[in-house]
Amino acid sequence: QVQFVESGGGLVQPGGSLRLSCVASESINSIYVMAWYRQAPGKKREYIASITSFGITNYAESMEGRFTISRDGARNTIWLQMNNLNADDTAVYYCNGRSGIRRGSTPTGDWGQGTQVTVSS
Repeated sequence: QVQFVESGGGLVQPGGSLRLSCVASESINSIYVMAWYRQAPGKKREYIASITSFGITNYAESMEGRFTISRDGARNTIWLQMNNLNADDTAVYYCNGRSGIRRGSTPTGDWGQGTQVTVSS
């Protein structure tokens, strides 16, 4: 089973930006859809965005405009560029495969450790 390692989180002030990375233990070229998720304290894990191997993207409605997902199959890596962060974005961020790009699609692999993002002044 492919494993994912997320990085790039940290403490950032409101309005700031971060770029998260997710490196897979093997090629992601066979994983048609890759996605980012996050889990805030006391809340369920929620979907952020996904991207197909052709570069087609999909975003949760509340994330669109501030977050940008990208991938590089040659580097087995996906990224999440996050701008104009606010306190509600504080969470642990995870990547995973996804069964599809449409609403209702589900994660397909094992979860990694995630990377903590804290937005605070």
